Amino acid sequence: MAQRWGVSPSKGRGQNFVVDANTVRRIVAAAGVRPGDRVLEVGPGLGSLTLALLEAGADVVAVEIDDVLAGALPETVAGRRQVAELGELDVVRADAVTVGLSDLPGRPPSRFVANLPYNVAVPVLLGVLERFPGIADGVVMVQAEVGQRLAAKPGSRIYGVPSVKAAWWAEVRTAGTVPRGVFWPVPNVDSVLVRFARHPEPGDERLRARTFAVIDAAFGQRRKTLRGALGGRFGSAAVAESALKQAGVDPSARGETLGVADFARIAAIDPSPDA
Repeated sequence: MAQRWGVSPSKGRGQNFVVDANTVRRIVAAAGVRPGDRVLEVGPGLGSLTLALLEAGADVVAVEIDDVLAGALPETVAGRRQVAELGELDVVRADAVTVGLSDLPGRPPSRFVANLPYNVAVPVLLGVLERFPGIADGVVMVQAEVGQRLAAKPGSRIYGVPSVKAAWWAEVRTAGTVPRGVFWPVPNVDSVLVRFARHPEPGDERLRARTFAVIDAAFGQRRKTLRGALGGRFGSAAVAESALKQAGVDPSARGETLGVADFARIAAIDPSPDA
């Protein structure tokens, strides 16, 4: 189960706050935010990115689990409104790992822009892509290693489960590095921007669940060939080999060489009764 990250800063929240105005403006520009956009932000913290989004004319729905920070954010924005024209802000007190469309007020968001806490960046991003189908694109800031894994392509040494699952929903790429000095407190790891653009999904929800189960099985025994790694799911290595050949996939290949479409073809043949 993913760790809950929305505790007070004094207790540690797995997140470092951006305190550099140029950096948050750069994130907003990289996301292509325009006036009137409805943007989902999670973990707004001290509100620096929130203000940059609002100053760009976007309407922001900010998801924050910490009561103190969620309560302070409207006051921060109100103070800025005295000197600048801003978009509208809604603050939702919820856990970003589980928040859904029904938890948000107003019109559905179409963009996702956030500084994600390092310890839950992958489940938050994958969850947003799954539960908010109206989000077409976005930019998130994550730990460099995580961002590189999310954007990795088949055959890469770092290609794995997050890479393939993210690719089910979107084209993902890194969009630049972020220096440590723009954070408070200063982290001991590097950060990157990750940009994603949603593409047509290769199947329905049932196929997605089955595909993700096949992905987990394939990478759960990474050193094994697909014939061996999927033997347990398909009932035997022989059945797995037959299914792989039917899907047009070499049974002696390994999971890191396959794209999401390959996994979807395997899942479509999967005889397992559930995901």
